[in-house]
Amino acid sequence: MIVCHCTNISDHDIRAAIDWMRTSDPYAVITPGKIYHALGKSADCGGCMPLFLDSMRSSDKLEVPMQLRALRSEVTQENADEGRPQGHRISQQISAA
Repeated sequence: MIVCHCTNISDHDIRAAIDWMRTSDPYAVITPGKIYHALGKSADCGGCMPLFLDSMRSSDKLEVPMQLRALRSEVTQENADEGRPQGHRISQQISAA
């Protein structure tokens, strides 16, 4: 089935690209952009994206590798401010002086 008419990408092309990427790098995070790049094409109008994503999700090799799932951590305020002191904003530094 043709998924993207602008670039002539089929669901078979998408599954083949995912299989190739997973075989070449088992830890790769596969995105639509990487699939387009692997196929030597680029997105055009984006009208196909819902069907493109559905075709990607139908592949059993799309899952995020188990080793990468543990990397996601809860964002805390300490992580969010990147360890900056409280008065890191210029307006706070001027008013403190």
